[in-house]
Amino acid sequence: MKQQLQQLVAAALDILQTSGALQLEQPPTVLIERTRDQAHGDFATNVAMVLSKQARRNPRELAQLVMDALPENSQVLKCEIAGPGFINFFLTQSAYSDLVESVLEQGERFGRCEVGSGEKVLMEYVSANPTGPLHVGHGRGAAYGAATANLLRAAGYQVHCEYYVNDAGRQMDILAASVWLRYLDLCGEAVTFPSNGYRGDYIWDIAASLHREHQEQFLHPIAQVMEGVVEDEPAGDKEVHIDGIIAQARALLGAEDYNTIHKVATDAILGDIRQDLEEFGVVYDEWFSERSLMDSQVVDRAIEKLQASGDIYEEKGALWFRSTAYGDEKDRVVVRDNGLKTYFASDIAYHMNKLQRGFGKMVDIWGADHHGYVPRVRAALTAMGEEASTLEVLLVQFASLYRGGEKVQMSTRSGSFVTLRELRDEVGNDAARFFYVLRKSEQHMDFDLDLARSESSENPVYYIQYAHARIHSVLRQLRDKGMVWDSQQGIEQFSRLVEPHEKSLMVAIARYPELLESAALQREPHQIAHYLRDLAHELHTYYNAHHFIVEDQELRNARITLISAARQVFVNGLQILGVSAPQEM
Repeated sequence: MKQQLQQLVAAALDILQTSGALQLEQPPTVLIERTRDQAHGDFATNVAMVLSKQARRNPRELAQLVMDALPENSQVLKCEIAGPGFINFFLTQSAYSDLVESVLEQGERFGRCEVGSGEKVLMEYVSANPTGPLHVGHGRGAAYGAATANLLRAAGYQVHCEYYVNDAGRQMDILAASVWLRYLDLCGEAVTFPSNGYRGDYIWDIAASLHREHQEQFLHPIAQVMEGVVEDEPAGDKEVHIDGIIAQARALLGAEDYNTIHKVATDAILGDIRQDLEEFGVVYDEWFSERSLMDSQVVDRAIEKLQASGDIYEEKGALWFRSTAYGDEKDRVVVRDNGLKTYFASDIAYHMNKLQRGFGKMVDIWGADHHGYVPRVRAALTAMGEEASTLEVLLVQFASLYRGGEKVQMSTRSGSFVTLRELRDEVGNDAARFFYVLRKSEQHMDFDLDLARSESSENPVYYIQYAHARIHSVLRQLRDKGMVWDSQQGIEQFSRLVEPHEKSLMVAIARYPELLESAALQREPHQIAHYLRDLAHELHTYYNAHHFIVEDQELRNARITLISAARQVFVNGLQILGVSAPQEM
């Protein structure tokens, strides 16, 4: 309806200009907004106030001219001028009956639009290093990324979801070394575990699996392992210490055995991550390996491309990308003085690869602690002749978990963290998915476990699902009484719905397509979450104030038609968020 009103006002302005009654130097932008108070109509426009200076007319006088020139429309009951020059539109009852009919006809397609025009978008999110299980912080990125992908698909974009697997680099070497040391423990060696190693039961589990399958194939005396390795903290340097252990592991085990341990550790954790996400309802189109970029020389080619453009220079044996020339705060290393390529070099190659695969838009969802990383990646794209705007980075604050009013501390290395799987076991997928997207992604979030588990109106996901279940309860009661819902008669008798609660529910349903488009364009699934809570409020209020299964057949069918449309919108909105719509609670 919003678009129809925009077209009506634009047509009126065109008529006025053609007739000479109005002279405008610039084409007008017609903004139509929903009114906050239904006493002021359904929609309003401030176009007369916006154009008054250009048109050299009083806003109210101009508003009257526009109103008089409006083409006839069967869905507009009347127009009024309000305040300094607003034009308020009041819709006919048929406008809402047409809307409800569209909801029932379109079903799961209702609310969808084509604002994306089929643009190919590659979304990458979570992409946590496979060095341990996903924790509750990763869960927020997963829920937000999946919901945003659903939003973009509903808005007409072609979305490809990808998990970038950081299976190369130093962190993975630390993981392999940590597993090997626990394996040596199981072989009877008295290992003093490094302070910078990965801890937690999952490391023991992987080491035990390695030991069961390979027995003592990888055994070396711990004294030999630690020979020449710099002391750990506090007497020594923990970073140099763990690097020394990694170097010893490579030397003592040899390439084949070291790669076996590396692969066992990576595959075990990556398999756990994949299963965890799939059980959470987060499924990817592709799991993209960082190591594949190395093996296929894509990273080398990216560096060569930057060298050819003069954007790489050498200093103290390292290769540096001249990112300050493109707005970054300092230049960045792409190849260290020891010949090892940095994570940044892989990221440059990965984004180049995305564009080469034909994606015109890249949407990356990163933790808020990576905000400083954005300028350098965009700088690299610009240096390679690409538009920096092709990369859109959405930042997600980690969630703080509260249980019994106390904050739970998390640390990946120490292993004392709450996993995503533990959270899902405690509150369920639905509550986790919903609570994670209840706030803007860049805002800090306190996840209240007690609230998420509660079965009360204070718990928004329970409140929404209960509204949906209530509608199904009405439909079951109708069948139990031997009555049949006639949706066609319901549409035909929609004029019988004159109660304020009914009008409020109609308006709430009508808002869904507008909210979906807005949420998709702004990448804000929380808009859908809050909208569904408002819709649930309207449904519960209506349910508590009126009976639906009344003796009057025409009124009964009209009311059940209205709540059935609301039921479909609940289903559609919850699907966007990855939350179920149960028929019973």
